[in-house]
Amino acid sequence: MSVTTKRSMCNLCLRAQSACICHWVRTVEHQVEVLFLQHPLEVGNAKNSARLLHLSLPHSRLVVGETFDDDALHRLLYDGVNDEEHAVRPVLLYPDTSADHKIAMPPAWPEAPGDDGVYRLVVLDATWRKSRKMLYLNPMLQQLPRLPLADMPASHYAIRKAHKPDQLSSFEATCYALMQMENDAEKYLPLLAAFDGFVAQQQAYRPETQV
Repeated sequence: MSVTTKRSMCNLCLRAQSACICHWVRTVEHQVEVLFLQHPLEVGNAKNSARLLHLSLPHSRLVVGETFDDDALHRLLYDGVNDEEHAVRPVLLYPDTSADHKIAMPPAWPEAPGDDGVYRLVVLDATWRKSRKMLYLNPMLQQLPRLPLADMPASHYAIRKAHKPDQLSSFEATCYALMQMENDAEKYLPLLAAFDGFVAQQQAYRPETQV
């Protein structure tokens, strides 16, 4: 009789215990909230780093999906809004799409929310092609003010091929966006150092790197 052994899984990072990445979690207190909209194909991908960052950011939420119901998406974007003085202002982290006629141009950048308000950074965690499809399928996302990143350092995401030289992982792009929005680079350096450790761990699993 054959016996099938079920792999022991980590309940936090959702990986096998032998490949757990929870030791790379670095909790950072942040002012800007973060909403990760993760494509379903990224959930089980060993190269996916968004969950690691989500575990490191206490004021973040990770939701899986490609097409979202309008009411549900509105709640994800604006939940917590009671009045103008306590407004949540969502901002989409996404490159310039002015040359893409299928995607509407974003509105102007919102005014600072003030002491009683908060920005909510929306991150599409997917491949470039899938993220564009998510943006196209969810017009409400196209209506958000946009935060594009420019003149960024080279990516350290060596375990995944980039289609453009300036493309970053969701982890790196989110960290740099938070640095910019909060005007505080030093606070997020431990996260980027942990990301390097995560990448090195994934590289060690590659057959060509094994001795």
